[in-house]
Amino acid sequence: MTITTIGFDADDTLWHNERIFRFTQDRFAELLSGHASRDHLEQRLLATEKRNLAFYGFGAKGFTLSMIETAIEVTDGRVPPAVIGEILSAGRDMLNHPVEPLPHAQATLEALAGGYRIVLITKGDLFDQERKLAASGMGDMFDAVEIVSDKTPETYRRIFARHGHGPDRALMVGNSLKSDVVPAIEAGSWGVHVHHELTWELEHAEAPVDAPRFREIEHLGDLPGLIADIV
Repeated sequence: MTITTIGFDADDTLWHNERIFRFTQDRFAELLSGHASRDHLEQRLLATEKRNLAFYGFGAKGFTLSMIETAIEVTDGRVPPAVIGEILSAGRDMLNHPVEPLPHAQATLEALAGGYRIVLITKGDLFDQERKLAASGMGDMFDAVEIVSDKTPETYRRIFARHGHGPDRALMVGNSLKSDVVPAIEAGSWGVHVHHELTWELEHAEAPVDAPRFREIEHLGDLPGLIADIV
């Protein structure tokens, strides 16, 4: 069946994102180095992030709040106000960080535009995702933009029905097996995993290697050829 709609993830698929979080986490570890080891801080922060996803969602703002909460916990409530101020400053730096497109991102979108309906499907903070899309220089290449709170099979069914001919004639591309690939395949779409050197631990999942509609590519430059083989 012919593919008519292609969905693209944004963070770490079209532009760098996780390395900004890693850099900020390094700053956080330095600020709290007198209270806990780096490994302990990372474990506590990850547990706090996981606990807070249902409240704050994904993105830099929720990450900043989780850093503050973790700082309060590991210091038994004695974290200096100056450290809280530094964490808030680090969070603002994340929200102001320049957008750095990944190799082949723009060229691939240009190659596919016109032949398919191109939809950006990303999760995270609305304002920040809109800012990054505008700063990327790729905003005009999308026929539709969907910023969602989470990515589930129902999310993809709804979006691909709204912006195409349903999930069975759609393909989703992204670096996260958990968010971009597995639920899209469960919805009935093709799922293409793009390798990225950094993936947030909470986005890890087993590759659905036995699924007929699962594919993997090393970078976005391989996507047009892969789609040509499918159709």
